[in-house]
Amino acid sequence: MLLYLHGFRSGPQSQKVQALAARMAQRGLSDRMWCAQLSPVPFEVIAQVEAQIAACATPPALAGSSLGGFYVTHLAEKHGLRAVVINPFVPHAAFDPTLFLGEHEMLYTPQRFTFNAEHAAQIAALDTPLIRQPENFWLLAEEGDETLDYRHAVRRYAGSRQTVLPGGDHGFTRWEDYLDEVIAFAGLSR
Repeated sequence: MLLYLHGFRSGPQSQKVQALAARMAQRGLSDRMWCAQLSPVPFEVIAQVEAQIAACATPPALAGSSLGGFYVTHLAEKHGLRAVVINPFVPHAAFDPTLFLGEHEMLYTPQRFTFNAEHAAQIAALDTPLIRQPENFWLLAEEGDETLDYRHAVRRYAGSRQTVLPGGDHGFTRWEDYLDEVIAFAGLSR
């Protein structure tokens, strides 16, 4: 099973999720992927995904983009799971958590939510500054990410498999080039 966690304000309707779902369907693996609309509250996301992990008959693999990659990192380290992180959010010394405070609207639904100081504190509590099982991670990053500085991810995931590409953007423009490798990294085949 591959559990995919979308980024901040995103959802299962995102281009990356849809492309991965389509490739898995082509390969007869539709029943091996889970991606749900995640709560905007960090601790609720963790509880939501923990429940899904517990429901899996065998240990799942994880994949996540942006803030989803941050959550995936926490969960993969906690449970010893393999994980693909795509342009992941990485807290760092210069990061200003107040940038996310306020009211937001989801990208694919009209749902609005408020991200407050308590939510920012939850992000800080979930941070995994030291990756103890780097062999479980594959970092996919593009240097042209206009939202996050890829160099923070390169440092955080030192010792992990890393694919860092020139150009691109926060959406990871070459995602479709890596779908089969992501599926293989997750240990799925048919």
